[in-house]
Amino acid sequence: MKKEFPKPGKVERYIHEKIENEGALLLSLIDPADQPPEDGARMAKEAYEGGTDIILVGGSIGAQGEYLDKTVAMMRENVDVPIILFPGNIGTLTRYADAVYFMSMLNSRDVYWATTAQIASAPVVKELGIEPIPTTYLVIEPGGAVGWVGDARLLPRNKPYISAAAAMAGQFLGSRLIITDSGSGAPEPAPIEFIKAVASVCKVPYFYAGGVRKIEQAKNVIRAGADGIQIGTAFESEKDKMRKKVEEFVKAIKEEGKRRI
Repeated sequence: MKKEFPKPGKVERYIHEKIENEGALLLSLIDPADQPPEDGARMAKEAYEGGTDIILVGGSIGAQGEYLDKTVAMMRENVDVPIILFPGNIGTLTRYADAVYFMSMLNSRDVYWATTAQIASAPVVKELGIEPIPTTYLVIEPGGAVGWVGDARLLPRNKPYISAAAAMAGQFLGSRLIITDSGSGAPEPAPIEFIKAVASVCKVPYFYAGGVRKIEQAKNVIRAGADGIQIGTAFESEKDKMRKKVEEFVKAIKEEGKRRI
């Protein structure tokens, strides 16, 4: 039988094209466990109308099952950008999404988060027809809920060369996306030197997550070299003004992204 070598899927190509043409992306994260499906769908619509590039769906605890199915199905009716699952476990999967971060938490102490969950979920991802995006996920200080749930050996902010080495390792192992995450509710983003160090070794898209609440912080993260920013808490804390908030962040991120092109 002739071998078919893996090629980037539709959503992964979309990410590449966005980076090539616009310089950087905004990814709006919505946790289905934080509100009823109707509210989650409304938030996705507002983020979409505000110009977000991608809707991320997921959370560390509780984002699964029928509740997840209903939320994403309702989102699908309201948005025309990719919906990507940001899985907290093997149950955070639904056929209504376009793609999933098929990710390994490379700095977890528990082999489950590095390899076992991936083995258990691979047949389900294939059966549901969701596009898997091979992803290395690195949890950095302070870590938040995801650091606790994933039993992460938190990467230190003041030693960026360690995270840079971890990002290189992820790429050498075959990942086509690198994410560093300070955890939901982090008080501030990682230092600029940290983001620069990781970005400097990434030959694949690099997204930063955690602690970005202000426009200037978003600009600094993109200036430092990240290809995209994942934002959840900053938007969820102002649900009534979500569209306006997303518009402001999109404007800032695209302005900085275009300076690279």
